[in-house]
Amino acid sequence: MRLVTAALALSVCASSSAASIERYKAFLNGTQTARAQFEQKVFDRSGKLVQQSHGSFVFQRPGRFRWVYEKPADQVIVGDGQRVWIYDRQLNQVTVRKLSAALGSTPAALLAGASGIEQAFALSDAGEKDGLEWMEARPREREAGFERVRLGFGAHGGLQAMELTDNFGQTTVLRFSRLERNPKVNPAEFRFDPPKGADVLGDK
Repeated sequence: MRLVTAALALSVCASSSAASIERYKAFLNGTQTARAQFEQKVFDRSGKLVQQSHGSFVFQRPGRFRWVYEKPADQVIVGDGQRVWIYDRQLNQVTVRKLSAALGSTPAALLAGASGIEQAFALSDAGEKDGLEWMEARPREREAGFERVRLGFGAHGGLQAMELTDNFGQTTVLRFSRLERNPKVNPAEFRFDPPKGADVLGDK
């Protein structure tokens, strides 16, 4: 299962792309925790809509997050600071990976990671589209499993969208709403105990 989680980004500056990257960094530095709702659409290489879902996420940097898909996806992804747990409710199956391996060059690292963002990603200004200002992040690792992530901000700097393009040309588009920056969060949100009877696969 692919770890997909949320993102952030930039400003359009005619002077240089460095300005947009600094805005992204300022957002990260000023956001220790966040909570939001999201709608997700997945398009194939030809642009046809193949999947649609919605849900919510919360994160606490570094390395703690909870990403919940409602039906039909019905999936929960939890980063507890040491491991990432991916739980498919319909299959009653849990996949677990060490956080360092799961976050390295994944979209989640842009949101919940700590340092080393520019070591894992090549960042660039991606201009303006659909009323949002965008930054593009391309993983430096060839085995990352995706080609690029685009992060979109609104006029007042609020995170509004993320677009992920994988190595097969499939694009996942997320739109965020009701974003709260630095809310109080319950540590229990970042703990995961596999349900009774669930198959647990991976790095236990």
